[in-house]
Amino acid sequence: MTQTPAAVSADERARLEAEAARLVAVAKGSADPGGGFGWLDEAARLVPGRPVETWVTCRMTHVFALAALHGDVSAPEFVDRGVAALTSLLRDPRHGGWFSTAGPDGRVKEGYAHAFVVLAAASATGAGHPDGPGLLEQALGVVLERFWDEQQGLVADVWDADWTVLDPYRGVNANMHTVEAFLAAAEVTGERVWLERAVRILARVVDGFAREHGWRLPEHFDERWRPVLGYNIEQPADPFRPYGVTIGHLFEWSRLALHARTALGSEAPGWLLAAAGHLYRAGVEHGWAVDGAPGFVYTTDFQDRPVVRERMHWVVAEAIAAAWTLLRDTGESACAGDLDRWWAYARRYLVDERDGSWRHELDAQNRPSSRVWSGRPDVYHAYQATILPLLPPAASFIGAAKGGW
Repeated sequence: MTQTPAAVSADERARLEAEAARLVAVAKGSADPGGGFGWLDEAARLVPGRPVETWVTCRMTHVFALAALHGDVSAPEFVDRGVAALTSLLRDPRHGGWFSTAGPDGRVKEGYAHAFVVLAAASATGAGHPDGPGLLEQALGVVLERFWDEQQGLVADVWDADWTVLDPYRGVNANMHTVEAFLAAAEVTGERVWLERAVRILARVVDGFAREHGWRLPEHFDERWRPVLGYNIEQPADPFRPYGVTIGHLFEWSRLALHARTALGSEAPGWLLAAAGHLYRAGVEHGWAVDGAPGFVYTTDFQDRPVVRERMHWVVAEAIAAAWTLLRDTGESACAGDLDRWWAYARRYLVDERDGSWRHELDAQNRPSSRVWSGRPDVYHAYQATILPLLPPAASFIGAAKGGW
């Protein structure tokens, strides 16, 4: 398997390092007085009184673990804060697993949130936190027992608090982040079974669902894993379950396929690289400036017509990360031009020069918006896109960071 080095100039490295440091500084402001990490508003200030959410705490913990490995001397205390919240505040001591939030309204158990618990635990482990391995073992055990469907090779979505009722909804978003988490777990534990499970999910979703629909990936399914193409058509701008094709997820799946390919080395099946290219190109063709203005639309229908035209920061970040990974792995010249274009857009419209945080959402005319998202609740997507060119090839960010920046 050939990987083509993608050069980073000294000036570009310095710029990326500075941007990453600013994002970490913003993230430190999310420390919640009650534990874990809270929600940041449009000025990147902590929103008081809002319940701490598991996925936000996990993403922040992951970012701080990476920053710690890069020499940020205060980052370990933030990793410790995240691990502490996951072992107490957000954990269900009676039935096991993790609640969606620390408040009384978050008493469900989500596959999406549990994937991020695994990711945070893997990253904490990779960064040397003493409680990381135990948390990771526990999190993987819950995912395997409660969410993983061995027959399907996929994970389920939502249980009630005491694990008695499993919602019939199935979705690929939770599976996407489970791939990410399993790849990280494989690298920090050395246990190949997590890589194998990640590839099984990729095979079902990417080589299956996405290919079968012309690389227009369905997001929503019933309990027998039959696509429900009209799901949420009346509420198309849902932040987690939007109607139609979610453009940013095409880029994320593309990148994850390439990360798995890196892990498999010479054993990697050919479809991983081919599918990664198809997904990336579909995201660009169907998402970028398709309504006449620069930026990626949030969603389209299955005839490639824009549905939600808001521009999400995370979609640009994932386009940047996917373009970089394809450029590194294939040398595709078009990806270099795309990188310049996506970064130029991000710097013009998204990066807030006052503190380095990214505006999370813009409208169709690239003005600040909050139709889908309010505030700036995490730096995970932007941070990963920023540091990826500084890292060696690996199956996960923590695996790469352990190898040295």
